[in-house]
Amino acid sequence: MLATLSGDLCLLFGLALLLLPLLAVELSRPRDGVWGAVVLLLGLVLVTSTDRLRGAPMLAVLCAGLLIARLGSEVGQARWNSLSETEQQRFTSLNHWRTNLQQFLITTCRVGDGISGIAKQLKPAGKSGVKGKKWVRPISPETDTASESSLEEAAEVTSPEGED
Repeated sequence: MLATLSGDLCLLFGLALLLLPLLAVELSRPRDGVWGAVVLLLGLVLVTSTDRLRGAPMLAVLCAGLLIARLGSEVGQARWNSLSETEQQRFTSLNHWRTNLQQFLITTCRVGDGISGIAKQLKPAGKSGVKGKKWVRPISPETDTASESSLEEAAEVTSPEGED
C-alpha cells in the first residue's frame, strides 16, 4: 500500500513538473521535462511493482522518496528566491494564474484540433466516387432455368400450403 501511495504521489509530482514550463514559466528550467519524465517513470514502477516491494526494498524506496522530496523543496526555494519581488507578487496573483490557465487550455485545444486533423487525413474517407453498384453477370440458358427451379423449390419449402 505504501508503494502504491508513493507511486501515486510520484505520478502527480512528475505531471506537475512536466506542466511547469506551461503554467509557471518563471520557475521552470530547460531540463524540467526530462526530470518530470524520470519521476513519472519512478511512479509507474512503484505502482506496478507494489506486490514485490516488501520489507527492506520498501524502506529503501521510502528513504529515496524522502531524499527526492527534500531536494525538490530546496530546488523550489532556490528558484523562488531567484525571482525578483515584482515577479513574486505577479506569481501569487490570481489574474496571472487565470491568464496562464486560459493560454494552456487554448494551446491544448489547438493541439487536439491538429491531432484530429492529422487523424482525418490518415483515415480513408470511404467514398470512391461510385454511388451504387449493379452486379451483372452473364446468364446462360441452363443456369437461368436451374436458378428458377431452385427458387421455386425454396418457396415451397418455406411456405407449406397443405396444413390448413
